[in-house]
Amino acid sequence: MKIKASLKFDGVYVIEPNVFRDRRGYFYEMFKADKFRETIGDFNVVQENQSKSKRGVLRGLHFQKPPYTQAKLVQVVKGQVLDVIVDIRTDSPTYGQHFSIMLDGLNKNQLFIPRGFAHGFITLSKTAIFQYKVDNDYAPVYEDGIIYDDHDLNIDWRAKYDIFVNDKDMALMKFKNVEHFKTIEYFANPLG
Repeated sequence: MKIKASLKFDGVYVIEPNVFRDRRGYFYEMFKADKFRETIGDFNVVQENQSKSKRGVLRGLHFQKPPYTQAKLVQVVKGQVLDVIVDIRTDSPTYGQHFSIMLDGLNKNQLFIPRGFAHGFITLSKTAIFQYKVDNDYAPVYEDGIIYDDHDLNIDWRAKYDIFVNDKDMALMKFKNVEHFKTIEYFANPLG
């Protein structure tokens, strides 16, 4: 697997796995701890999640507040999504900026998102199965997010169809109204 650092966003990596295909199907390593450790650093997975979404479903932009912030390793098992992250670390040179990448089930690319980013995606294919690993427990009381259509962020979701957002995500605040923290606070871990 090739692990490529983002040229702009500190701590963000695109992972391009070696996918071995033959008449039976395919095989690839989804995660290898020692390879991550030598390139990215420790990423201690405590939970893995999967969702299935129809075309036009937009989930996000989500994050957890300190001390329950989460780093994520995301990928698409089937289908295609536009994956978007927003830097919410107040002391980062890219604070308030966003990054987007197409993830799909064919190339199997993954995105590593460090703590201190809001995350969301929109399904561009008929359906998509989205999978992600996180390094900290889900803590509902510390859950927060940014409304997907925030004018200050001006994210192009590349939606050619109607967008479907659940009520919870429609109630999220604008970027300027969300409580923000310094980088050191995002890396605090209550699990040690």
